[in-house]
Amino acid sequence: MQAAVVNKWFAVDVLCGSEAVDSVEDAINELDSLGIEIDLLAKKKDEPIRVTAYFDELPARDEIDNALAECAATYSLEISTREVEDLDWLVEWKKQWKPTEIANFVIAPPWEEVRESEKILIVIEPNMAFGTGTHATTQLCLAAISQDYKAGQSFLDVGCGTGILSIAAAKVGAVKLVACDTDEASIRIARENAALNGVAESISFFVGTLDDSTAAAAFVVANVILPMLNLLLSKSKYMLVLSGILADERAEIERALATREVYQAEISVSGEWISLKITV
Repeated sequence: MQAAVVNKWFAVDVLCGSEAVDSVEDAINELDSLGIEIDLLAKKKDEPIRVTAYFDELPARDEIDNALAECAATYSLEISTREVEDLDWLVEWKKQWKPTEIANFVIAPPWEEVRESEKILIVIEPNMAFGTGTHATTQLCLAAISQDYKAGQSFLDVGCGTGILSIAAAKVGAVKLVACDTDEASIRIARENAALNGVAESISFFVGTLDDSTAAAAFVVANVILPMLNLLLSKSKYMLVLSGILADERAEIERALATREVYQAEISVSGEWISLKITV
């Protein structure tokens, strides 16, 4: 992560319960922070967890409140802001992120040494893109790839973020692998991560999203967006994995699938998040 050279840093701190951490992280990520730190070290049961976002310019309080409004309506949050001491907060943030084992994969940042393992190593430099392997939605997708993806299948990643899912598929043996994101910075980061993992030539990245011209693929992963559901189903030749769905949205997505005569969806749960696997 490259940070601008400035004299002052600012932080937005959100104290919340463990059940709210993923939602707070998602919400605060919308403020375009330079980095997010989740303090999970030595926490006792029911002790509040601090989620901190760092900035070189502090967002207006109404921007902060608006970004967290939905979370605040569901969970108890304590929101504060502060000026950060002149220290290398990036180094402090990096101390918090350690290698994470998910199914057949080990996700690690480039600054960590990882002991040899039979699991497949994926190195991710997060920068400001979503997908470090610590979030439940990413973990659910990685588990689906580990369990159901077959080497040699084509692969489509809609909303690729850091590129973590595409890289996982490439390391398992994907062919004709395409990944897209509407955020140009995310695509740049994803390409850098693919290079870090030696699979840059295997993945075709582009800025944009799914449309009628996008080639269908055997295995498709996507954060579900209801207006795109028909297109996602039509582009999936073997399996469609939908993620980024809160558990309380389950009924809504099931109704949407039922209207499209899709009744057999395998649902996986992680905390307040779910994913759906649809064999087509």
